[in-house]
Amino acid sequence: MAERIPEEKIDQIRNSVDIVDVIGDYVNLTKQGRNYFGLCPFHGENTPSFSVSPDKQIYHCFGCHAGGNAFSFLMDLEGFSFQEAVVNLAKQANIPIDIDVSSQDKNVKQSPELQQMYDAHELLCKFYHHLLVNTKDGQEALEYLLKRGFTMESIEKYKIGYSLNSWDFVCKFLQKRKFPLDLMERAGLLIKRERDSNFFDRFRHRIMFPIHNEKGNIIAFSGRSLGEEDPKYLNSPETVIFNKSKTVFNFNRAKKHIKKEQRAVLFEGFADVIAADGAGVINGIATMGTSITEEHVQLIRKSTDHVTICYDGDKAGIQAANRALDMLQSVGCNVRIAWLPEELDPDDYIKEYGAEKFKNEVIEASLTYMSFKMRYLRLGKRLNDEGERLRYIEEVLTEISRLTKAVERDHYLRQIANEFSISLDALQQQQKQIFYSMQKNTKNQPQSLPPEPFLLQQKSNSVLRPAFQNAERMLLAHMMNNQDMTLKVQEMLGGNEFNVDEHQAIYTYLLAYYESGHVPDTSNFMQFIKDKELRHIVADIVMMPINEDFTEKELSDYIKHVLNHQKMIKIKEKIQDEKEAERQKDYTKAALIAMEILQLRKSLEK
Repeated sequence: MAERIPEEKIDQIRNSVDIVDVIGDYVNLTKQGRNYFGLCPFHGENTPSFSVSPDKQIYHCFGCHAGGNAFSFLMDLEGFSFQEAVVNLAKQANIPIDIDVSSQDKNVKQSPELQQMYDAHELLCKFYHHLLVNTKDGQEALEYLLKRGFTMESIEKYKIGYSLNSWDFVCKFLQKRKFPLDLMERAGLLIKRERDSNFFDRFRHRIMFPIHNEKGNIIAFSGRSLGEEDPKYLNSPETVIFNKSKTVFNFNRAKKHIKKEQRAVLFEGFADVIAADGAGVINGIATMGTSITEEHVQLIRKSTDHVTICYDGDKAGIQAANRALDMLQSVGCNVRIAWLPEELDPDDYIKEYGAEKFKNEVIEASLTYMSFKMRYLRLGKRLNDEGERLRYIEEVLTEISRLTKAVERDHYLRQIANEFSISLDALQQQQKQIFYSMQKNTKNQPQSLPPEPFLLQQKSNSVLRPAFQNAERMLLAHMMNNQDMTLKVQEMLGGNEFNVDEHQAIYTYLLAYYESGHVPDTSNFMQFIKDKELRHIVADIVMMPINEDFTEKELSDYIKHVLNHQKMIKIKEKIQDEKEAERQKDYTKAALIAMEILQLRKSLEK
């Protein structure tokens, strides 16, 4: 068991960090009014419904109802134990903490097999890197890399390595260090021979590029041949820790730069990312040898809504860029395309023209959505042919019809009119016809701007609930802000309970919280609550807009709604008792019950 962290130290850490900064390392947040909004990291969504309150130091998602404080955010997202979350935030706040979080506690949510897979990858990464930079065996590979334009700085930063030209060196290396060979085969590091069930090394005589997940764990390798041997790149197979469709190369390093720059630069491969990094583009990422997927898009979108795509300049690269553009655009990203000339890839362009030109004339000079589409639609067309020219104009008008801003539509319509000497009025009429045709032929409504996040908040908190439930929520919201209000409500309830079990549990927690000497503090109160679901409900309640000038009449009305609901339940029970007495022909008992019902109904009117 790890040592217990003193409450005073926990409070010091909690009060020294800003939840906006903590969550901002994971979620692209935008200020709306007093709160910040972004895409929820706990469930997939395209419209921001995740709210962070700097005043209350809590977060809440109006979509999946996740909620909590800075500690619970790290616990839920990273799988940290409470102590790990505290230690992590202590580091951020530069607060010394003399606690050794034991490895047992650290990996409490991670199976030993998974940990062995991570450990083996980490060990081999160090070994491969050592072979490349420090041994004669790796000299050929090192010279090859340097000749290809890699620097020692980039080799060190990305821990590039070399695998020996041996069938079983890694196999023996891992076995000697007590790693089970069948597990290493499932981790993708070894191959099992069918004829005799012996194991041998997957990677031999290759330059090794380690692949990390977003938390920074090494989960796979990509091995490049030193010459023209096939395959040119040999990647780890898909395993329980490596899924190509969900892995974005360099995301673990680039995410802080993406936050700072408010933009990601998306490349086709990791060699381009490394070359661009050496040229000063430090917010570069790449998909892993596969077309961009929905999972890639969601991961990128949670970090930024501005993306520059920089794929190869050949036909295949441009077509891939077009697909990626449409996918990123569909989730609300503002996308630009860096168009590379002469069918070059980013790595080759940097070698030929240099870093400054790459940054200024490729990345910074990237094309807007429509400018790229107009270039893309020209590919393979002979515009001096009347039929192909008209087809091109119609395709461009279709793309213009997708634009949501009138100024943009007008700008590109004028551009087409000038280029082909066509009447602007005629183009505008045809564009409108295409727009209405698209409306008619699709079941979906035209794309519109996403609703403002604060409207989502209002919508979420105006869910139609019975009056007694709304009353209980409002009472709890005010009680969490004011200890005196809690005592007043306790007195007015007179021993009665809230009608909703979860509300009663929160109320009980709140009484215990104040009795323990705590002052009103939403973030601290959420930490005081042990039940995760109750914390989510608290987060939803405290995000409600409330009237700070709370009158005695409002308080009485809320209490009345709570108590009246209990009376209504009693009335329904009494009505059933009355009917049962009549069925038993006990008319005296039925009359007495009827009097009780009458008295209860009169009390409702008071």
